[in-house]
Amino acid sequence: MSISPRPSLNRRDFLRLSGTLATASFIAACTPQTEQTATQTSSETQSPSAEHPQPIINVSAPLAVIALNRMAFGPHPGDVDTFNALGRTDEERLQAYVQQQLNPETIDDSDFESRYAAAEFETLHKSLEELYADHIASNPYDSNNDAYWEWYSKPAYELVEATLLRAVYSRKQFSEVLADFWQNHFNVYFWQDDGVPLLASFNRDALRANMFGNFRQMLEAVAKHPSMLYYLNQNNSSDAGPNENFARELFELHTLGAENYLGVRDPNTVEKDANGLAVGYVDNDVYEAARSLTGWRVDDDLGDWEDGVEKTGGFLYYKPWHDRFNKLVLGHYIPADQEDLKDGHDVLDLLANHPGTARFIARKLCRRFISDTPPDSVVQAAANAFTEFRDAPDQLKRVYETILLSPEFSQTFGQKIKRPFEATISILRALNSDFTKVPGGISWMLGLMGQPVFEKRSPDGYSDVKESWANSMSILYRWNFTVGISENWMDDEDQGRTLRTDIFGQTPSEIRTAEGLADFWIDRLLARPMDDSARAAIITVMAQEYDPREVLPEDHVQYVLPAMVEVILMSPDFQWK
Repeated sequence: MSISPRPSLNRRDFLRLSGTLATASFIAACTPQTEQTATQTSSETQSPSAEHPQPIINVSAPLAVIALNRMAFGPHPGDVDTFNALGRTDEERLQAYVQQQLNPETIDDSDFESRYAAAEFETLHKSLEELYADHIASNPYDSNNDAYWEWYSKPAYELVEATLLRAVYSRKQFSEVLADFWQNHFNVYFWQDDGVPLLASFNRDALRANMFGNFRQMLEAVAKHPSMLYYLNQNNSSDAGPNENFARELFELHTLGAENYLGVRDPNTVEKDANGLAVGYVDNDVYEAARSLTGWRVDDDLGDWEDGVEKTGGFLYYKPWHDRFNKLVLGHYIPADQEDLKDGHDVLDLLANHPGTARFIARKLCRRFISDTPPDSVVQAAANAFTEFRDAPDQLKRVYETILLSPEFSQTFGQKIKRPFEATISILRALNSDFTKVPGGISWMLGLMGQPVFEKRSPDGYSDVKESWANSMSILYRWNFTVGISENWMDDEDQGRTLRTDIFGQTPSEIRTAEGLADFWIDRLLARPMDDSARAAIITVMAQEYDPREVLPEDHVQYVLPAMVEVILMSPDFQWK
């Protein structure tokens, strides 16, 4: 292939031109064509229809690439070869990889654990009670005291750093993808009132402890955790004034989803299923659920005015605040004066076992792991598994397995793009970047891209469809991050937080033509070929004024190689999953 030499550019112009081209091509590739726009689902909560199929993007990828970009945050060097060594056929390889990742306790993660230990986190080992005692109860509030704020927020900041460290280096990649999914599903804002230090416990004890287990158990762990009780105002919900914030999100976001909301209707007019359960929910169900949950609160300041009650920071059922009278939720009658907590437990049982919840959770998981508008076939299969194993201790594991081993998982690629967090982690993994204590620039750049970790203010979590992220500002900051990582601009050396990426050192010394360098890094970063026009553009970036087959001067390679790698990383080929 003959490629015309390009005039030499200075460094600033070269980077500006490369970034503009990469951003424009990314946005163009991720935006549906005009004739396809009507078939796109603009809302994640809208149920897909067979009459409005997902536009097909003609992108193919090896199964290793599909699995490692969905079940993991992209391949680390060597991961593709490791995946391909798991069996003789794609089916065998996927089966083996899925079973490995569904059983994380069997994975040797000693390399990550050594790095985690070296990070010297001070607070993440603490129990919920210890976090409350150390960072809230014994840390008197003083809004003008920097030491107060630093100690108060330290567990949450350490959680952010540990989350980034795990996502980049842990071999239990599917666990990290799931932790991201469930934290987003049961979103709690970092700076939620009163309980910032407890976020570390919420992530560990409510989510990670249950994400391979039973959804009903996870739902109760979330509902009783102080982080959620504070965030959605359940802590002050009493019979004198039930607060519906948590109850509404319990229905709309955590279980049935807006797709099963039937509006403002008389609950007695709602159709019932074969089990006598309402097929969807109305506003009255939310109000009645809020009444059922009154008295569910945090054991915090109660001790100031109730003798004999210690302040532990944990869950407390405060019976004097509970609405003791009868309720009607989803067509189910809840009698008056039940035993302690039973009203709330009945609501959680009804929601966790509702067919609408099975479909909603299944669709959301399929959206994460397959496409923005997943086929009804795989959604229904996952919903069936959710229902069939609803009493099993490994219910969610069965649902994941159904999705990951489905034909739809293996046969689609390029119908999703990586969100900023996913792109950030996949870049760090692909480049074999090295850090232990996380530089602050990573979190800062994630914020500029629009996805700061644990900082979605509203309870709906970050969007998981490509239209939300294929915008010029988010992509331009993604480009800036790529440059910063590739060229080692993101150190916090004064704080001992170094991040090193040695692109030149990872390039075989015998490869020194533009064509050879382009092909090496295309294969290294994508594990599949680019089309001819994209490959030619990458070669041109590397060659500049030289012939593509000419052996390049060493100083030219050192100077231009990072920029060529950056263009590959910002190409649509790298951003698809």
